[in-house]
Amino acid sequence: MAEYQPGVCNIGANQRRARRLSAIASFAVALAVAVGAVPDLSLWVTIPFVFGGYVGAFQDYFRFCVAFGALARYDLSGSGGSSGRVVASEAVRADRRKAAKILLFAAAATAVTTGLGYAAVTIL
Repeated sequence: MAEYQPGVCNIGANQRRARRLSAIASFAVALAVAVGAVPDLSLWVTIPFVFGGYVGAFQDYFRFCVAFGALARYDLSGSGGSSGRVVASEAVRADRRKAAKILLFAAAATAVTTGLGYAAVTIL
């Protein structure tokens, strides 16, 4: 049975699957735009999709939803646990710190990916 852990785990299997599928879809759209659009413009247009893909992938990997963390909620119902609100102030702070870290990781990964993409387009 899955249990909520402040700043560590706030989503279960069903929620993780949704984030994984969201990540795959976001990366697929970014790739389609990059391949199908004008190369110089396509990198700028892909940034929100790449960022969204990384956010979804990191949420799946860390078993933690950024929005739930910010809103002081959890949902482990897909893994045999419960869902609800987080009331302890220390737990809310831990969840919001974890949410901010995931967004920071996603932003850094997006910057690296976009930089590498730009370098590849420039070289080609």
